[in-house]
Amino acid sequence: QVQLVESGGGLVQPGGSLRLSCVASGSIFSIKTMGWYRQAPGKQRELVARITPGGSTIYADQVKGRFTISRDNAKNTVYLQMNTLNPEDTAVYYCNLVPYPTYTTWGQGTQVTVSS
Repeated sequence: QVQLVESGGGLVQPGGSLRLSCVASGSIFSIKTMGWYRQAPGKQRELVARITPGGSTIYADQVKGRFTISRDNAKNTVYLQMNTLNPEDTAVYYCNLVPYPTYTTWGQGTQVTVSS
């Protein structure tokens, strides 16, 4: 079963940038579509970006043009470069398969807080 470890979050001012990393265990990483999800307080978890094994990407409208998802299959790692952050981006960010398995075990996530 795939295990996921997110890192790179923190506190940043509006307009700032962060780079998130997610290391996925298991031998099937290279053949799976991966994505970044986020969950803000009081809201449902939402998918903000996804990337196929071949590198095709899709972004949610709220982050399009500001976020970039990428992957390094040799390192079993997916990244999320976040630029021009605003307070609405504040959330816990998670990585997982897209679509995620019905009974998936989520990682601990990494907290992103955008505040002045």
